[in-house]
Order: sequence, then C-alpha cells, then structure tokens
Amino acid sequence: MRRNIYLRTIPIEEALSRVMAELDREKLVGVERIGSERSAGRVTAEPVMALYSSPTYHSAAMDGIAVRAAETFAAREGSPVRLVAGEGFVFVNTGHAMPATYDAVVMIENVVMDGEVATIEAPVAPFAHVRRIGEDIVATEMILPRHRRISPYDVGALLSCGAYDISVYERIRIRVIPTGDEVMDFTTHPAPGPGQVVESNSMLLCALAEEWGFACHRVPPVPDDPEALAQAVKEGLESDAHIVVTVAGSSAGSKDFARATMERFGQVLVHGVAAMPGKPSLLGVAEGGKLLVGAPGYPVSAVVCFERLLYPLACWLTRSEPRRRQMVTASLARSVPSRLGMVDFVRLAVGQVGNRYVALPLSRGAGSISTMTKAQAVTQLPADAEGLEAGAEVAAELLVDAGELERTLVCVGSHDNTLDILADLLMRRLPSIRLASSHVGSMGGLIALRNDAAMIAGSHLFDPATGDYNFPFLTKYLSGLDVTVINLAIRQQGLIVAPGNPLGIAGVADLADGAVRYLNRQRGAGTRILFDYHLGQAGIDPGQVSGYGREEHTHMAVAVNIRTGAADCGLGVYAAAKALGLDFVPLARERYDLVVPTAYLDDAKIRAVFEVVAGEAFKARVQELGGYETDWTGRVMQPDMGLPGGK
Repeated sequence: MRRNIYLRTIPIEEALSRVMAELDREKLVGVERIGSERSAGRVTAEPVMALYSSPTYHSAAMDGIAVRAAETFAAREGSPVRLVAGEGFVFVNTGHAMPATYDAVVMIENVVMDGEVATIEAPVAPFAHVRRIGEDIVATEMILPRHRRISPYDVGALLSCGAYDISVYERIRIRVIPTGDEVMDFTTHPAPGPGQVVESNSMLLCALAEEWGFACHRVPPVPDDPEALAQAVKEGLESDAHIVVTVAGSSAGSKDFARATMERFGQVLVHGVAAMPGKPSLLGVAEGGKLLVGAPGYPVSAVVCFERLLYPLACWLTRSEPRRRQMVTASLARSVPSRLGMVDFVRLAVGQVGNRYVALPLSRGAGSISTMTKAQAVTQLPADAEGLEAGAEVAAELLVDAGELERTLVCVGSHDNTLDILADLLMRRLPSIRLASSHVGSMGGLIALRNDAAMIAGSHLFDPATGDYNFPFLTKYLSGLDVTVINLAIRQQGLIVAPGNPLGIAGVADLADGAVRYLNRQRGAGTRILFDYHLGQAGIDPGQVSGYGREEHTHMAVAVNIRTGAADCGLGVYAAAKALGLDFVPLARERYDLVVPTAYLDDAKIRAVFEVVAGEAFKARVQELGGYETDWTGRVMQPDMGLPGGK
C-alpha cells in the first residue's frame, strides 16, 4: 500500500516559527468582555484602567482616636496633651472613614482615658496611621497592562477599583479526534483483546489542555478510514474550535491518514520534528485559518507534541508567555544514550541523595505511558550529543513541586514485588515518602551506592564459595564504604511456566536441548547470576539455552511474557507467577536485602524505611504475596548468616 513520506524533519523552534508565520491570530482568536470575578487565568486584550481610587476615602489604619495632628505637637512624656471627646478627638476603628477636620490617628494603646478626656504623651504627625485616598490605586491609572495573564490576586485588585468587566482574548478551544481501528472507546468500559487498546490519549491531552486553561472537547474514536477521518475533521473545523487535533495516524505507515486529511483541508507546514519522542508530529493551517495538529499515536510522543508544539502555539495565539517549569540540576544515576541530530526528551525520577539531586532515567519507549506517572522531571539531550555518562549533570525540568524531591527516596538495584508494598506504606506516612526505584540488577545497585547515586539498593547476590549473600560482593565492590544491611524477605525463586506446565519442565536440565524458549534477566541481575550458577551445577553451557540472550528487567516482565506465550519459561519469584496465574517450579530460596550507606542511617527517609520494614503491616502484606518468608524481615544482617535454617 502507498505510504507517506516525511517532509524534512526540522527543529522544534523552526516548526513553531513556520506555523506562526502562516497563522493570522488577529482573525483566529477574538476578544470578549467578561466579568472580572471569573477572569483568573485569562489574558487581557487591552489595558485595564481604574474607575475608582482605592481606598476611595481617607480611612483609619488603626483602632484609636482621630485627632488634629497640630493639637498634639506639644505632647511630651510628663507633659501630656488632654483632648475632650467630640471636640478634640473622635473614636475610630480600623477602616472607618476619617471624620471631617481630623487628620491623624493615635493608637488606642497610646491613649489614657479619664472619663471623656483623652490623655496622650507623644505627638503624632499629620496623616499618621491614616490610609489616604488613592494610597493604593488612583482612579484612571492602569491596573493591568495588555497581554497580562490574570492571577487570583489581580481579580481582587480589579474589583476593588471598579473594573467590573474587562476585555480578554477568547479561551483557546481545542477539538481532539482519536483515531484507529484498534482503539476502543473508554466510555464503554471495554475489555481489550489481542490487537486492541483502550483509547486514553485523547483524555490525557484534554487534561493537559484544561490544566493550561484551554477548553478541550473530545469526540469518539474514528476508524482508520480516510472518509470517516475527513468527516470528523470537517466537523471540527465547522465547530467553534480554534485548533483541531487528530491523534495517531501522523507517521508514515500505510494506514496513517492524518497528513493526507490535513492536505484536503489546508496546508501541511510541518511533518516531522527533530525530537525523540515526538518525531511524527504534524502541523498545518486549514483554509479557514484554523490550526491543524496531528499528534502521534504513542502517548509519550503525543505529550511531546502537545507540550512542545501545541502549547506554545496556543499561548502565542492569546499573546501570553508559556509558563516555565522550575529547573534543578541533577546528576544521572546511569548513562543515557541519544541519537545525533535529534533533541532527546528523557523522563526522570528524581530524589535527593545527600545534598544533591540524583536522576534515574526512565524507559525511553514512546508508548511507555507508565513513565509519565513515575517521572518527576524531564531533561533534553541536545541534538549534537551522543549520550551522557553516569554522573553527568543535567538540567531537569520539574513536573512536580520541588518539595516532593526532598521526600523522594532513590532506590537502585534488583527488582522485587515487595518494593511496591514498601512504596505504598511509605506514602501512607506523614509526611509521605515517595520511593523512586530503578531496576538495574543487584550489581547495578551496588555500583550506584559506590557512586553515591542512591541511598538504598536491593540486592540478592549469592556467593557459592561461601554460601553467603551480598557480603562477599560488598567487600569486593564497596571496599571502604561503610554500609548497613537489613533483610527485606526470604523469597522463593524458580522457573515460571505456563499454567499446567504443558512442557513438563522440572528443572534447568530441561533447558539443555534448546527446545524450551527461555527468557533471561539482564546482566548484573542477581536472578541471572543465580541462573548461571544452576546452569554450571547442571553442566549446561549458556549457549545451549534457547533465548539465553533475551532479557527483561523485572520478575513481572518475565511472567507476563510467559503468560502471553512469548516465552516458555523464565527464572523469577513465586509471587510473580502467582499474580498472573502461572505455574512455578521451585529452584532455590534466597535472601533479598536492602543495602544502605551507614552515613544515611539518620536520614528521615531511611529511618522511615527501617520502621516500615520492621512493622507487622509490611510483613503481613508480604506473606500475602506468596513465596516469601519474613522471619528475618527488618533484621540487620551480618556476614556468614546465609539463610534461616542454614539452607
């Protein structure tokens, strides 16, 4: 079938300039009068002038007595001035209009009353403790300039000076059209089958637009049919929307119709930006002057399109500056590759380690929607970079309040299902603590501790020579770093197999003939080291195992591959098999510990971890997972302890 061909991929800045040059914002976005009481977030279309002064009269700024200042000038300590009520003074409260002929206020605490006579021992200057008319705002002066985004504070000022109605630019209205034969309308609460996905991008993008103050309307999904898509776009252009967005179909596949549809209604200005993710983004202008946007189908790409292209264009249409997120400098916990010629947007989990911020790069997949829920920041790798090494400092654009970073505990190392329980219980505390974990294997966790790139590491490294866990590796790789080790749980590792174990797998010996498709863990993972140990015990060369080179980073990822038939078996914990209804062939008990630099033991986040792990609530929930023992959970480990029971 005929495929699209990308126009020249261009930098984001050039894409924005190209579209701005073609849009007529004067014609596209109108001006309206609205009540100031509901103007917060809108942008002024003309200067706003004060109708009234504020305050509109001279008023008392203190509780006390209103006096004529000249009559107090002789007052001295020991030689007071006495004033008679109604003749020399009048009682006033804060905010009262000043009585005629009186021009100052003496605070009540500086007045001694004797019947109707007030005695004061210090003079006051004219207009002392008096708010003068127009002290804050003078009628006819400008309160807000043109092109000002109105804040809640501005609303109070507008009303106080009588600017009850003001002229603002229209709220940007966006029509979002999800597309695709495979997408299912979430409003029907569908249960997706093979080849189907629940459509969520449209509401993700609408939520972003509404957070920015725009009005967004989503229509039901449109199938991959050129005429159906054209009809949906036509209806969008005939609506009151300023911007019409199609979601998916913007790439170069045979069923990607967004570009052809855009050409039917106007001019394609941009097809492809020099950014990853987000490269397939489309921008154009309809014949009637409306902005057309083709957002990619993968969620992270769609978000990049919205945040880096649509948002600045929409702000430009309303003559407002895009809001800038707070930036911090963070050190990368591990190296990050990038593609030359492309700006690379990398999402990060960020936490405070010691007196600096450490960033954990998250999955780079454009379809990895979970990375957006885990990310606390995003960084841009420049187009001329070939990646950054671990320890490199990056400018991290915060997606959360900066205070959250101080409450984020960076954990790097081996994956275990009990970490989810730990994360949940830490979030229940006051103040809550967020666990940001990166599953790079036990060895990766120890290296992160050595580089001061984490405060805690999960490890289950078995040393056949001593029969001990972790400590022989700590001696080798963390020499000179004082650490404390506590046990999280004793867990059952084994071969995860399909329900009913249809291949009759009884142990690693059954993998020797290459008939069983195995799914391995990544290099440096304790589970992989354990598997290699058992292969050696059975006299099996790794090259004999079909799939030995295929890797996943978590027990659950291994389990879901087996559940879907992508692999026949893989080594993992019993809890992962149980969670997905798979069978399990026990292979070994092992000890999963948390390793913490002793210097961080007094940190509030680490103290919280120790308290949670030692608590009965944590142990009970771990036991519910299945395949775990909690006899040593929360106990400080020492060398040569091995396992409970000695095996």
